[in-house]
Parts: sequence; structure tokens; C-alpha cells
Amino acid sequence: MEHWKVGELARRTGITVRTLHHYDEIGLLSPSTRSQAGYRLYTREDVARLQQILSLRQLGFSLQEIRACLDDGRLSPLEIVELHLRRVRERLKALRNLAGRLEALAARLRAAGTAPAEELIRTMEAMTMFEKYYTPEQLEQLEARRRELGEERIREVEAEWPRLMAEVRAEMEKGTDPADERVQRLAARWRALVREFTGGDPGIERSLNRMYEQETNVAGVDVGAMRELMEYIAKAMAVGRSAGNEAE
Repeated sequence: MEHWKVGELARRTGITVRTLHHYDEIGLLSPSTRSQAGYRLYTREDVARLQQILSLRQLGFSLQEIRACLDDGRLSPLEIVELHLRRVRERLKALRNLAGRLEALAARLRAAGTAPAEELIRTMEAMTMFEKYYTPEQLEQLEARRRELGEERIREVEAEWPRLMAEVRAEMEKGTDPADERVQRLAARWRALVREFTGGDPGIERSLNRMYEQETNVAGVDVGAMRELMEYIAKAMAVGRSAGNEAE
């Protein structure tokens, strides 16, 4: 039978020993057997579960969601691989689209010899940031959502966000309790704008939150300051949910 020590499995798969130890600590994946010398060993079944964990992680599932998914059998090993394969194919399609955009830019440069620097910078920033956090499918959904809303509504929303953020910051700096009716109304407006952007898709919302968790600047917004507002408004939303009055 094939068995692997933690170091061997880490070396062969490229997954760090620290990650494997973490999965063991939280009960997501533990070595199933021991050697005669007492070493903990992973079995073929453990390796199969690890592959499923890695696929689901790359699909954007949280560790808690992965454990629930694997433990209750809602997805078979084949279904997990097929989901991952579809996502990889989507990414290949996105790379082909990116290649097309770069070819068009190269043609413009060959013809004119130059392009506005600021335009190039904004384009690259948007491409790298959004393609890092959103799947190709989510990007297509966002583009469809943008077309559905229309340019006029988008401009209204873009103008509404700074006003809303200023109002939230004012209440936060005054120390207003998140349960206060004024903050609850602000939380309802915040939630409505997020839902308008995401179309109510929880996966897109998770990608949006990850972007604000990991970046320092998003479209000119100071993310550090934004995180403070998000934490404050999240408390207000939690109060609203517990009271059963969060805006749907």
C-alpha cells in the first residue's frame, strides 16, 4: 500500500507542511494511519480527499464550506474534478481574450507609436485586479449586470457611494451604536448598493470582499479607511439580521 509522511506529501504536491498541519488541526484532513515506527501517514484515500480540497479551494470555497461539502457528500469526486476543469477552461478563455486585447493594443502602438500613459495604467490596473479576484464567469456576470443597469444608473451609483461612505464615517466617528436607527438605515442603503452591483450573487460578493481585504487601493479608494467602514457597517447588518429587519 502507498503511504506518505507529511513532508513527502508536501514535497510531491507543492502544498506546504504548514498547510497540511493546519488541515489536520481543524479536522479537515488528518493522516489515517501510522507506520510501525509511529509516524503518521497519509493513505491513498487521504490523497484523494486532499485533491478535492485543493480543487474546491481554487474554486473559491472557504475551508468551512469545503468540510461541509465533503462530509455530507453533496459533490462526488467526479463532480468536483468536472467543476474544476470547467473553471480552468474558463480561465483559458479569459487568457485568450486578454491576448486579443494585447494584440489590439500592439497594433495601435505599431500604427501610432504611442498610447496615453494614464489610459494604459488604468487599463492594466483594472485587468490585473479584477482578473485576480473574479472568475471569468463572474466577470461576464458583472459585465451583463452593467449593461442591464445602464450607464445613467451606474453614474448615479458611483455618485451615491461617496455620499453614503461619508455619512457612515460621520456616525462611526461620533461613536453611534450600530443598532441605532440612523445606522440601520445606512446599512440598508449599503446592502442595497452592494446587491445592485453583485446582482445578489454570494460568490461575487465574496470575491468583492476578498479584493478589499487584500488590496491597498481599489479604483482610487483608500482600502484601509474602507475596511473600517465595512467593519462598522457589518456590525450594523448583524444587528439587523438578529432583529429580523435587514432590508431584503
